[in-house]
Amino acid sequence: MSSITDLYNEAEQLKDKGDFEEAAAKLQTLLEQQESYTLAHLALAVIYGKLGRHEDAVRHGQRACELEPKDPFNFTAMSVTYQRASLGVSNAQDNQRYIQLAEQAMAQAHTLQSGG
Repeated sequence: MSSITDLYNEAEQLKDKGDFEEAAAKLQTLLEQQESYTLAHLALAVIYGKLGRHEDAVRHGQRACELEPKDPFNFTAMSVTYQRASLGVSNAQDNQRYIQLAEQAMAQAHTLQSGG
């Protein structure tokens, strides 16, 4: 059985090669072993966004923010995930919702960075 770090590194290599499906599968395997591995959730948010699976991307980005709610980077990444999701929907209402959520996530990142 591969270690958590090995699985993550293998997934990153697959992602860098553009093999997003395999990278996602590797990260899912990692999360089956350690669901609270924040970096895996962040990586899945990026990968699922590239695959056009925006609801999955959002779900993993949100989980990263839940796991580490005081890390401004997670909220910055969440904002980007929402922005990408807004571009991937055809419904104007969903587009506006994602834009609003992106702005809220970025505001949260700024609040955390300023110590507030």
